[in-house]
Amino acid sequence: MTAISKEALMQRLSLLEDAEIIDRETPDGLRLTFIYLGTLIDQERLNESIEPIVRSFQSSVEKSLTTVKINRLSNLEQTLQYLMKGSVLVHDPSSGRWHAIMLPNLLSRAIETSETETIMFGPKDSFSEQLEQNILLIRRRIPLTALKTERYTVGSLTQTTVVLMYIDGLINPEFVAVAKKKLSSIDFDMFLDSSHVAAFMEDHYHSIFPQYLQTDRPDSCAYALGIGKLVILVNNTPFALVAPITLFHLFQSPEDYINRWLVASFLRPLRYLSFLLSITLIPLYVALTTHHYQMLPLQILYVIIESRSKLPLSPFWEAFIILVTLEIIKEASLRMPTKTSQNLGVIGGIVIGQAAVAAGFASKVLIVLAGISAISTFLVPNYLVTKSSLLLQFIFLILATYLGVPGILLGLVAMFAHLNGLTSLNQPYLAPVSPFYWRDWVDLFVRGPLHAMRNRPEALRPLNKYRMNRRSK
Repeated sequence: MTAISKEALMQRLSLLEDAEIIDRETPDGLRLTFIYLGTLIDQERLNESIEPIVRSFQSSVEKSLTTVKINRLSNLEQTLQYLMKGSVLVHDPSSGRWHAIMLPNLLSRAIETSETETIMFGPKDSFSEQLEQNILLIRRRIPLTALKTERYTVGSLTQTTVVLMYIDGLINPEFVAVAKKKLSSIDFDMFLDSSHVAAFMEDHYHSIFPQYLQTDRPDSCAYALGIGKLVILVNNTPFALVAPITLFHLFQSPEDYINRWLVASFLRPLRYLSFLLSITLIPLYVALTTHHYQMLPLQILYVIIESRSKLPLSPFWEAFIILVTLEIIKEASLRMPTKTSQNLGVIGGIVIGQAAVAAGFASKVLIVLAGISAISTFLVPNYLVTKSSLLLQFIFLILATYLGVPGILLGLVAMFAHLNGLTSLNQPYLAPVSPFYWRDWVDLFVRGPLHAMRNRPEALRPLNKYRMNRRSK
């Protein structure tokens, strides 16, 4: 154990304007040195920790203060790490060693309602940027000692704390082993959001489909833990990561388990249909008007011909311009203040749509289909899937322009082949369809009654597969 030189410590703290160095003398005439960063510690608790040490100093710092945990420091780098995490460094003159008292300033906003996953009924609390508070919100829902938390530090510059949570004895140990290996192998300098951690843990980072579910709802995390998944919390971000997931988990909403099961069973397939409409509706219009107009009924064909009779653009460029304009309006509404963005989205869409038809740049039929397609994207609960559908829409548009309807079908086959090759924590992305687990279909395309969900999903292979107590008679 190498001695920590006070001079070397002072040199490392040079030019730190918020560094505070206090020398206090004990009743026995010993000089204690306290070092801390005023912006990182809880000032109200500072005197509560310093004064007892100074007034009743005994043979060592550790014996003088018993109300808080004191960490003995062994080297300079460890000392600086504790300092930057909100500790007060104390120099013990009797032993010549440095100690750290953790007094972090737990600056955090109040617990608020989730703005990304809004529901009418159910819990309204959401995660914040404070890691300890997020762990508390989950532990309040699952008060079990089996709920394990393991801490990791990632990022050579940010020193970001990452917490891995799982229920021991329930989750498949393979998932935990894979997650630990991925977290331990991360080598990068800055992690400012949970999505950065997910980027280094994903099996297929080149895919447009997320392999980790991001959520800021504690109840969603608690449910995921209860069925055999793991949760990853990242400090300074309100979004947790849930894994392993499948494509179908991205279409499930917390409200599915609050609504009546028949209502939820109607809404869930509606989301799948909306996703398919959002990526194929406009390409289908382009394919039919460019290559397969003979397939349309005469009444519909007359409407399209009349609508397109004076348009100077081809169906592809007509659709391309309208889709790009829609995305510009969407992105602008996201960047504007909340009250202004609502007016921008509604007024911008109506005014630009009518102006495009009046100026002869777009047909009335395309404007209607573009509106349906845009609204369909909002039915998907996961925001990342919504953005993925945007890229898919343009890919299908190009295929429809050159190959027609067969091009759209070819694109769908390629998309599902890609999905079938994806994994999340090395688990199949299309389970329980491929591989097939028929028992899990009770909560797949429909949401069956809770009484019918007696077992946890077979695709997760939990150690405890029964969700109901099996009492011996």
